[in-house]
Amino acid sequence: MSELKNQLLEILQQDCRISLEKMAVMTGSDIGTVAQAIEEMEKEHIILHYQPIINWDKTDKQSVEGIIEVKVTPQRDMGFDAVASRIYHFEEVRSVYLMSGSYDLLVLIEAPTLKELALFVSEKLSALDMVTGTSTSFVLKRYKQDGVIFEENGGDRRLAVTL
Repeated sequence: MSELKNQLLEILQQDCRISLEKMAVMTGSDIGTVAQAIEEMEKEHIILHYQPIINWDKTDKQSVEGIIEVKVTPQRDMGFDAVASRIYHFEEVRSVYLMSGSYDLLVLIEAPTLKELALFVSEKLSALDMVTGTSTSFVLKRYKQDGVIFEENGGDRRLAVTL
């Protein structure tokens, strides 16, 4: 991959709304070259999606996020890919990662309520023949995501205890 494409990916990862003009200046290229490089990376599925990072806690949206460690039996001739494919096609699933360590897949999910998240785990995920075990944790608060800090801590705001 060219140095220009690597530079553009770094720029877009920091701010996907940046203009072609600014990217051209930052990379020392012309706008046409930048536009062509980005178009090529989109066609090659290097750039898959442009998405902002949103602090949903500051909105009206109500949802529950879960992180599920999944142990599975890999499928013959397909390894973990077939299992991962079955899982990532569920609507609730946001991300799936193949992991090393004590579990095989890490699944990030989102549901409108805790009950719906629990039903997903018990009725959809755990019901798959190749799933041999799960361990679910719930996101209570997000501090940092993809390098973005949600709220800077203004120091210790606890009340002092006096006797």
